[in-house]
Amino acid sequence: MTDETKNSGPDAAEHENTAEAVASAFEDIAADEADVTEPDPIAELQAENAELRDRFVRLAADMDNLRRRTEREMKDAKVYGVTNFARDMLGVSDNLRRALDAVPAEMRAAADATLTTLLEGVEMTERSMLSTLERHGVKKIEPEGEKFDPNFHQAMFEVPNPAVPNNTVVQVVQAGYTIGERVLRPAMVGVAKGGPKADAAEASDKA
Repeated sequence: MTDETKNSGPDAAEHENTAEAVASAFEDIAADEADVTEPDPIAELQAENAELRDRFVRLAADMDNLRRRTEREMKDAKVYGVTNFARDMLGVSDNLRRALDAVPAEMRAAADATLTTLLEGVEMTERSMLSTLERHGVKKIEPEGEKFDPNFHQAMFEVPNPAVPNNTVVQVVQAGYTIGERVLRPAMVGVAKGGPKADAAEASDKA
């Protein structure tokens, strides 16, 4: 058997098929590598810059919210930090007023110099205390003649009075006070009963 006959057998055909398959595989790999696009460094930098910008904007917003909240808390602490102390001082002021009201008018008129001086000193102390509280944001509520407001007034009793609109404050039993925009102590009041409704009375006055 000659060499030519040997090479033309089944083994030779199989080798040729394998070689063709390997060559085809390499061609496919080369084609795939050619299809892969190299990353664009400028696009990557732009994406990274956009992400950093978004993070910075969110961080700046968080810091601004924190600053505003801190300012509000500091303002509230300044305005309302004396709330409990002011409420206690109102109790002292009430006692001074009760002491003054306990002295009848006729006794005041016939009082000697010592009693007169004492009463004047108590009145001066009361005025000074209320003035000091006012400088710290405490203001007196003046509800008499106004429509009853449960946010600022506490109704203690009703007074039959058809001459004024229903639910009008006609008597103040204990003065009320506010501090800043909050109620420090509601005014204890008596309200009218039996008159026209407040809305109807207002409409009648406008007409």
